[in-house]
Amino acid sequence: MADRGGVGEAAAVGASPASVPGLNPTLGWRERLRAGLAGTGASLWFVAGLVLLYALRIPLRLCENLAAEWKVWRNPLNLFRGAEYRRYTWVTGKEPLTYYDMNLSAQDHQTFFTCDTDFLRPSDTVMQKAWRERNPPARIKAAYQALELNNDCATAYVLLAEEEATTIVDAERLFKQALKAGETIYRQSQQCQHQSPQHEAQLRRDTNVLVYIKRRLAMCARKLGRIREAVKIMRDLMKEFPPLTMLNIHENLLESLLELQAYADVQAVLAKYDDISLPKSAAICYTAALLKTRTVSEKFSPETASRRGLSTAEINAVEAIHRAVEFNPHVPKYLLEMKSLILPPEHILKRGDSEAVAYAFFHLQHWKRIEGALNLLQCTWEGTFRMIPYPLEKGHLFYPYPSCTEMADRELLPTFHHVSVYPKKELPLFIHFTAGFCSSTAMIAILTHQFPEIMGIFAKAVLGLWCPQPWASSGFEENTQDLKSEDLDLSSG
Repeated sequence: MADRGGVGEAAAVGASPASVPGLNPTLGWRERLRAGLAGTGASLWFVAGLVLLYALRIPLRLCENLAAEWKVWRNPLNLFRGAEYRRYTWVTGKEPLTYYDMNLSAQDHQTFFTCDTDFLRPSDTVMQKAWRERNPPARIKAAYQALELNNDCATAYVLLAEEEATTIVDAERLFKQALKAGETIYRQSQQCQHQSPQHEAQLRRDTNVLVYIKRRLAMCARKLGRIREAVKIMRDLMKEFPPLTMLNIHENLLESLLELQAYADVQAVLAKYDDISLPKSAAICYTAALLKTRTVSEKFSPETASRRGLSTAEINAVEAIHRAVEFNPHVPKYLLEMKSLILPPEHILKRGDSEAVAYAFFHLQHWKRIEGALNLLQCTWEGTFRMIPYPLEKGHLFYPYPSCTEMADRELLPTFHHVSVYPKKELPLFIHFTAGFCSSTAMIAILTHQFPEIMGIFAKAVLGLWCPQPWASSGFEENTQDLKSEDLDLSSG
């Protein structure tokens, strides 16, 4: 009987609430809460992880951005490294080009200026190694070695014109030597192009070299003030090599025609290249907006327009500005001089800050030349964002603005430049409050469903802290007794 009683007592003790954590009524609420949390720590950590994942959902999109393919383009108006970029470094001590940007240029040079038949000519073999060199002095030294092997090595002159020449005049002189050598090699390649696939590859390479040289000569003429000569070279290039539209020579032509104020010719170029089937650019969209703004900007007044309404021409100008701003929303800040300009990079990301810098660097003067153009831009550009849905599931006239432009621009632009980001709409306060309240309520409901005992203890603890009940405590009873004794003393007195 004693043994059976002992077993019964042990079973009773084992089944008592004291043996189950968090259920002993004799413990205080702090001890009960601590015991309950100790038994469900893993589950709470899992819930906390979900909450943290939700809170970091936007920053974690960096993985998507890193995985996204950044489509960068060669800047059609890129400057000369020796005559312009290096001079900037001498004056300011800052490097205007990033390693990422120069690495892309090195890849371009290897694609355009080399081919599988380079081993047939020793000078081309040396230049193939030169384009892979990271150190500028080493590249320049290799170019001179190639000229020693072959005085008519066009790519060697190209490298020296780009990197060793310290003035545009020197660069033009070297490019003219490169042109003479390049035309000779191009004619030889044309005669042998159908002999084998290797000869066809060599012709493509020699064509790229010749087009590059002529384009840079046109840019030298433009920088030295011989604008009509530059326009002629560009037009001839576009007629002679129409398949090479991907080089965007028409953007060089647009800028030169704007400098000549030949607006009818600019409109003719836009009519050909501002087509729905062709890729857009800031130069295309903003030049189209500039031409339409030009017809109304001189007499435009915000006060008059608000009083009488917009005319048909003014509506067309405003719509053109909205279209341009939707394509690249960063340009107006530079045109309106709300942000400082820097030297444009050698590569740009379309619709990004790098493209905006490159466009404004060359086209700001054209906007300033037309009276009232910047005033109309200032009055209307921010209205673009009211027409674009938010969040950016879709655009208005173009595809939704890509989310990866900021990271790509940070790779293309120097560190001392403050990268412009897409101007996001600010959500009203009540939306933030409602979202937070609903999320908190849902989380509390989930926790209460999963852990009713713990949440009950937690709720009592919170209510005890926020809503104390002094009448239920012994202190209240003592205060009551003191009051009664005081009353007695007063009555006796």
